[in-house]
Amino acid sequence: MFGNQNMQDMMAKLQEMQGAVEDSKKRLENIYVKGDALEGKIRFVLDGNRQLKELFIDDEIMKQTPKEEIIQNLIDAFNKAIKDADHVNENEMKSTAFNIIPGMGK
Repeated sequence: MFGNQNMQDMMAKLQEMQGAVEDSKKRLENIYVKGDALEGKIRFVLDGNRQLKELFIDDEIMKQTPKEEIIQNLIDAFNKAIKDADHVNENEMKSTAFNIIPGMGK
């Protein structure tokens, strides 16, 4: 009987954690990070869940810049955006874990 209460407490805590993670994911949908190159003429915008929300390439870049350079700048801009999104996501999830299980998010 005592073990059954522990199991119920654990299940309740798990459901609380799942709800908190879902809340965090919703908050992350409204946090945006940007990666850009060539003084903003190439730009990626991702949300905190690492979903691409915007890709911008200035028309002049397409006309004046060699294809290989465009590709490299696209890669650089995307990698910066994904790195920043990872950082935001990690911090949000650590905060969520810390609030649910004290000491876990450290």
